[in-house]
Amino acid sequence: MQLFQTQQIKLYNTLSGQKENFKPINEGHVGMYVCGPTVYSNVHLGNVRTFMSFDMVFRYLKHLGYKVRFVRNITDAGHLENDADAGEDRIAKKARLEEIEPMEVVQRYTVDFHNILNKFNFLPPSIEPTATGHIIEQIEIIKTILEKGLAYEVNGSVYFDVLKYNQTKQYGILSKRNVEDLIHNTRELDGQSDKKNPQDFALWKKAEPQHIMRWPSPWSDGFPGWHLECTAMSTKYLGEHFDIHGGGMDLKFPHHECEIAQGEACNDASPVNYWMHANMLIMNGKKMAKSTGNYILPNEIFSGDNPHITKAYAPSVARFFMLQAHYRSILDFTNNGLLASEKGFYRLMDAINIMDELKASESSSINISDWKQSCYDAMNDDFNSPILIANLFEGVKFINQIKEGQASLTQDDLEAFKTTMNAFVFDILGLVNVTKVETDTDKLSGAVELLIKIRQEARANKDFALSDKIRDELAEVGIQLQDGKEGTTFSTN
Repeated sequence: MQLFQTQQIKLYNTLSGQKENFKPINEGHVGMYVCGPTVYSNVHLGNVRTFMSFDMVFRYLKHLGYKVRFVRNITDAGHLENDADAGEDRIAKKARLEEIEPMEVVQRYTVDFHNILNKFNFLPPSIEPTATGHIIEQIEIIKTILEKGLAYEVNGSVYFDVLKYNQTKQYGILSKRNVEDLIHNTRELDGQSDKKNPQDFALWKKAEPQHIMRWPSPWSDGFPGWHLECTAMSTKYLGEHFDIHGGGMDLKFPHHECEIAQGEACNDASPVNYWMHANMLIMNGKKMAKSTGNYILPNEIFSGDNPHITKAYAPSVARFFMLQAHYRSILDFTNNGLLASEKGFYRLMDAINIMDELKASESSSINISDWKQSCYDAMNDDFNSPILIANLFEGVKFINQIKEGQASLTQDDLEAFKTTMNAFVFDILGLVNVTKVETDTDKLSGAVELLIKIRQEARANKDFALSDKIRDELAEVGIQLQDGKEGTTFSTN
């Protein structure tokens, strides 16, 4: 029996505004789509927090035994700088300013994105499609929406007709916005726009002569609208109707609202059962912004090279800090918060290290079954990581009590306890035991230094065959020796 058959998840569905029992469309299988980054700059820490929330969801679903297809896209075209239908493509603008090809921008920041997520110990998604890799699919969706009479073409651009759609459907169903209110609060069109109404959004934009990123279409050489790419990629890999769609709170309107409208227009059905949104990250009580200097990049956390923090922090400490807040709550990023999290993180890791040395007894004084279920209950309640962490520290207390002889566990209970602690700390929260990594590194350094000493003695005795053998065999396992005036040093690759 798989765990998902005994554990019932309740998740907060933005669409209904309440927690609902999670029931996948196909039993034992979950399709999940999360809006990925627009790769025109280094990944923002707020984005990392959003992606981390869904990494935790992905990990927990897999732990329960679900077969999960997790799709997270890369936006490498079509995202205009003001998130609307005017202005310059963010990637093309960066390329123009740096006098390089747009795809050089995409490559640089896609690599940066992956490097940062690897440091935070993210699991890779099942599929990571790009917008430029799905132009054909986007053109086909536009054709369908035009055939349904819910879009119109003007001067080579195609726009979604929100008011016509709203005659039979509900535009604003996710964000709880009323189209009439949107019209009332929108400035009149300036006469230069091709749109019928200000609320209409672009499905295809005709490229101006200076626009670098362009593709041929039945309407013009141009590029797809930002909202369209996610509809194309989610439906291609998850189907017209799938389980979970996630993203940051800032994407709820207009991006996700437009996705719903596009899906309904194409298939006459809502594309997603459960909409999940992670809340924002602020810093020192204020919005993060480069313009005010209230800003930090992920790598600056690891190096300590930022005026807002007093020292460097391990990636797992920063991950632990972020998971101590519920994904739907605003998180204030502060140095004091990181310092407190660091103490808690190392207390948890020290207990994990001690756990392996605990001895079983003939009887149990702790109800491990109830404690174990409390950990599942926390995650089943809308992935409540702070409550889970509180329960894990209850486990830390158990470890210390058993060590001091104040509590006992039978062999079976001890094994269940160890398995549960390791599963929730490492598999589900995705933390890394850096204390063990540091210890292993120290042991490696000691062993290599010993081999360097033996090699020096061999060279002194003119036994160059042994000297070369030590150097070459270390190189085969990725340890490079460098001989210099100050002696021999080593590095790993």
